[in-house]
Amino acid sequence: MNGRSPEGRLLGRLLGPTGPEITCERCFEELDHYVELEFAGADADAAVPGMRDHLDGCSACAEDYESLRAWLSTS
Repeated sequence: MNGRSPEGRLLGRLLGPTGPEITCERCFEELDHYVELEFAGADADAAVPGMRDHLDGCSACAEDYESLRAWLSTS
């Protein structure tokens, strides 16, 4: 997903975000853009602050993220 170990993601979920926080609604609105930036090699985390922390802490949004990445990888 993002280079973090499963333990690091679990710890992130337990501790919560350290920077800007976004909602599930905003995550859904920005997810396509965020993944497109990742695939383009751009700094998606800088472009959408708080997205990475949200994905690490929200299993529902993380599942959408993984599904979108998988779909784009096969396209």
